[in-house]
Amino acid sequence: MTTIKDIAKAAGVSITTVSRALNGYSDVNEKTRQKIIEIAKQLNYSPNTLARGLVMNKSKTIGLLVSGLTRESAKDNFTFEVLAGVNQYVSEVDYDMVLFSTTSTKQREKTYTQLCRERRVDGAILQGIRVDDPYLQEVVESDIPCVLIDIPIKSETVGYVTTDNVLGAKKAAQHLLALGHRHIAMVNGYEYAFVSEQRFKGFREALLEAGIFLNEQWVVNGAFQEEKAEREALRLLQQHPEITAFFCASDLMALGVMKAAKKLGKRIPEEIAVIGYDDIILASYATPPLSTIAQNKFAMGYEAAKLLIEMLEGKAHSHVKILETELKIRESTVKNQ
Repeated sequence: MTTIKDIAKAAGVSITTVSRALNGYSDVNEKTRQKIIEIAKQLNYSPNTLARGLVMNKSKTIGLLVSGLTRESAKDNFTFEVLAGVNQYVSEVDYDMVLFSTTSTKQREKTYTQLCRERRVDGAILQGIRVDDPYLQEVVESDIPCVLIDIPIKSETVGYVTTDNVLGAKKAAQHLLALGHRHIAMVNGYEYAFVSEQRFKGFREALLEAGIFLNEQWVVNGAFQEEKAEREALRLLQQHPEITAFFCASDLMALGVMKAAKKLGKRIPEEIAVIGYDDIILASYATPPLSTIAQNKFAMGYEAAKLLIEMLEGKAHSHVKILETELKIRESTVKNQ
């Protein structure tokens, strides 16, 4: 097995120089570094990452902690796209990633700090955790850096990545208003989700600015689930037949609302217009294709990994990254444009 000693001998430099060159220290001449890297490749040198981690106290590995990774959640593909984004950035900067799937039972057995230490990760990205989850407090108080997706907490060791959910929801509501809708219902996620609060805020602002009365009874929670959204929409449409449009805080819930409208024989978009949020793959394949607010979920993962690694390396200028959204108009709000 090739050692640093062999590389030093072949390159005609000291062992220290090889070590510093391979670990990215800036005091090594770039030409020398390239030469050392080339020789290391030729000799098939593979650093023992665990041993290196013990010496440097850094494993160059980050964790992605995912809550609510279930069979049903596979349909919206959200976590997968975030994961793909994280993976892309991690591979670009020569780090590794470990995926932890967590549930409330697992969280009771092991603290966040224990989990990170046991799995030897330098920091973690958290996706899908609820604002009221006691685990969150523990994560924030830990000295192991983390980046939260869609939870706005920041400190010395905590950062977050989110999209501009207020503006996104506002764009959706303004689109419905511009089409002439005045009786608009909203199917939100659930109470303790930051994105739900933000999307409701944007929806309310748009209605307020247009001088439209916001009927609180027409704002329901669909828990980000297709079936629950369908049940809620059926109830609303039966009790309040004057409703002509729905803004849904996720595409999955919008698909549920479309099912409800179809069950009642209402045509989309002529009698009921529906707009979602996320732009999941299924949105453009729905019948009719679903108008939505697109957020770049891959970019969320990519930026979260970038932010975490910058924090770990002391290079982060800000611990917050807010991404933009885009209104995608399809046939669930506008007939055959």
